[in-house]
Amino acid sequence: MANWTAREQQLIDGATEIAEAVRHADAPRWNSTNASTRHYLKLAANKGLMGIQVPITWGGSQASFQCKAAIAEILAGADFGFSMSLINTQNIAVVLSQWMTQPTGSEAQALLAARIIPSLLNADKTGCTALTEPHAGSDFAAINTLAVGQGDGWTISGEKAWIINAQFTDFVVMYAQTQPGSGAAGIAAFLIDAHRAGFERDLNFGSEASASLGTSGFKLNGYIATKEEMIHPAGLAFKRALESINAARTYVAAMCCGMVADCLRVAVDYGSKRTAFGVMLAEHQGWRWRIAEAAVDLEAARQLVQAASKAIDENQPVVELAAKAKVFAVRMAEKHTAALLHSMGANGLKDEYPFVRHMVGAQIAGFTDGSTEMMLERICKSELPAKR
Repeated sequence: MANWTAREQQLIDGATEIAEAVRHADAPRWNSTNASTRHYLKLAANKGLMGIQVPITWGGSQASFQCKAAIAEILAGADFGFSMSLINTQNIAVVLSQWMTQPTGSEAQALLAARIIPSLLNADKTGCTALTEPHAGSDFAAINTLAVGQGDGWTISGEKAWIINAQFTDFVVMYAQTQPGSGAAGIAAFLIDAHRAGFERDLNFGSEASASLGTSGFKLNGYIATKEEMIHPAGLAFKRALESINAARTYVAAMCCGMVADCLRVAVDYGSKRTAFGVMLAEHQGWRWRIAEAAVDLEAARQLVQAASKAIDENQPVVELAAKAKVFAVRMAEKHTAALLHSMGANGLKDEYPFVRHMVGAQIAGFTDGSTEMMLERICKSELPAKR
């Protein structure tokens, strides 16, 4: 366990409190109205959880990435979708605080950030990041949402798909192509206001099983962005996106740990109370081994997450570590959420227990921020000699 600062410990304690509230109140009954997600985001804001890594000067806690990953695990233990929703809004506040107020930024950008960041920190507004398109998911360089420079701004048209928080988001950090045919080199990032003309939500994504993610798509039809709303220019945006994806792979792995830990918690408690053939379930050797196997894999996954998180905090190379953490943690979650459900028999299917919800979360984690197959290829590049 990391040695938390006093402020980080407050955040960890706050996340634990919010997770308990989500776990015991609404998570099993959340649906596509997403009202519960926003309600708990407000409660989380009161604990400072919307500004985990936002600089202190902007009203955040400026906590370590290790703290962020720990919070992601705690919240995902209650609900994967809620954890992702909160972290995504927090990420937008971080982007605005770090990049729109950099030395090369304009006064207009600083004023824009100053207007938006407080509303994200108190959860009056929410945010999301939009890379994926209907025909470009893992192949990020192939996006074709087009931004055309016109006067002092940009006219943007295109479509995004499978975007977390997009059902109710207020602000989007969105990536678009500015030089068709140039691939990664032409991609830039823009701040999009979801309430401005030219923005249209598309709710034909997601399902009731993942309602707390707030997943949907959106279309831009002649949307006008000002020059100040370009967050990263072409040539820089793709690099920044990949940096953020490596961090995301790490906290998604942490979320997988949270889901398995929660399943273990419930199964162990059940096994100490339920009898079968005259003895407690926990007294059956085969049943105990299933618990032990999950505990071993969970510890291994946590060690990988810890290694990647530490590397991020120390500005060390993390591409391979993040990929390994995500591959192992996702596979662990896919295996053990199902195995631990079976440890409770048919009762594990009941809504009062988290197994089905966590099984869905594990599947979504496998797609998020790069599929397992992509992670394996990334690891191959590190482990195998390059062609000469």
